[in-house]
Amino acid sequence: MDQIPLYRRLAAHYREAIETGAMAYGDRFPSMRSLMARHQVSLSTALQLCHHLESDGWLEARPRSGNFVRQPRRQTVRPLAEPVPGQAPDPARYVGINARVSEFIARGRQSPVKVNFSSARSAPALYPGEALKNSAARMLRRHPELLVSPPHNNGDPAFRSVLAKRAMANGMLLTPEDILVTHGCIEALNLALRATTQPGEIVAVESPTFFGLLQVLETLGLRALEIPTSPQTGISIEALELAIQTTDKIKALVVVPHLQNPLGSIMPDSHKARLVALCALHDIALIEDDSYSALSNDGTPLKALKAWDRGGNVIHCASLHKTLAPGLRLGWLTGGRWQSRIEMLKYVHSRNNEELAQLAAADFMASSAYDRHLRRLRACLKTQRAQTAEAIATYFPDGTRLTEPDGGLALWIELPHGLSSRTLFDAALAEGIFIAPGLMFSNSNRFEGFIRLNCGAPYSAEIDAALKRLGQICKVLQS
Repeated sequence: MDQIPLYRRLAAHYREAIETGAMAYGDRFPSMRSLMARHQVSLSTALQLCHHLESDGWLEARPRSGNFVRQPRRQTVRPLAEPVPGQAPDPARYVGINARVSEFIARGRQSPVKVNFSSARSAPALYPGEALKNSAARMLRRHPELLVSPPHNNGDPAFRSVLAKRAMANGMLLTPEDILVTHGCIEALNLALRATTQPGEIVAVESPTFFGLLQVLETLGLRALEIPTSPQTGISIEALELAIQTTDKIKALVVVPHLQNPLGSIMPDSHKARLVALCALHDIALIEDDSYSALSNDGTPLKALKAWDRGGNVIHCASLHKTLAPGLRLGWLTGGRWQSRIEMLKYVHSRNNEELAQLAAADFMASSAYDRHLRRLRACLKTQRAQTAEAIATYFPDGTRLTEPDGGLALWIELPHGLSSRTLFDAALAEGIFIAPGLMFSNSNRFEGFIRLNCGAPYSAEIDAALKRLGQICKVLQS
């Protein structure tokens, strides 16, 4: 049976014991002989368990004394600050982010990059490439005329059926006909915004937010109103209420409720219910980007905002880009009261998606192999985030801040006071290290002192060296 390795499950057990205080910092860890007897495991498994806890920073080996519990250095790093209560949002403006983002992206593409921390996806080896290839071959044998036949309107029925069944775990009761297949989540967001707004109108967004959304808003001629957002609980509903009272009509709100990009926050259910009710009360279209929820640490399904929607005011957008395979470019949405308009816009804008990718994804997702893949992916990402956070705490200057999220692909890091993410970007790129500066995630300069680092690749000596060098550059710039 394909599952999380035994040593990882045992490591999670001991990490929980340390975090809850059952094992205190400085306590002697059980010996190899004790571990083997207690858990009925081999010496190899006991060694792997200890090496795993040591690499994550929970154990330290003392010569001729054994292993001892230690507090990971990353726990001494201060968490990110919460938004200031009552803080007013930035004035709504026509966004000017395209030129800024394009500059950073173009420079990264033109430079010899050795280590790329700028993306928000996993390494190819963490996705089920071989299984998807087999699924695609099976679908071509089953449908020999697939590549020369026109695709179905709105998406392949089998794929939409699988999506509808899996959406039930997130509190959504959908039929396959409620679902429209798109070219990734970015097309879904484009369609949702085009259906609910007109050029010149105001769209509220989280701050910071994914730079791709800011680019879409600028392209559509919409004005972005940035709402302060917590690294723990997501968008500030109080700040949104203040914005509704003090600004011109807000036509739409775009939020990432689960593992928000770049903060990594997860919105509590009580906040979700309040947000859905508030937007319905003020006739604000609520557009939900839920690309990351399957990457939460424990895998417990998170309820979508759409689960509280009773009047069709929530447009739910999602993607398999982060969880299954970036190369498939598969996204989807359910459009609530705008469904018919969105379907028409999709047909005008890009027609129907090709179906081989949909059929291959449906074949794989309908089996238990997909759930096993997600468990492995979540476990790998959790380890990689912890290792990256530990390296940042070790190598970066005092005053660096971060909140380690409960899942996802990246860390949002606040640099010590006075350090510029643009200056760090320039210095790092000159040495082949590509980062995402905070300036990309807002139209203001509020996040000049932040960076986002991707944790999607298995931790390696090369990654460790790059993080160490980033820390050294920060210290030089600081001095």
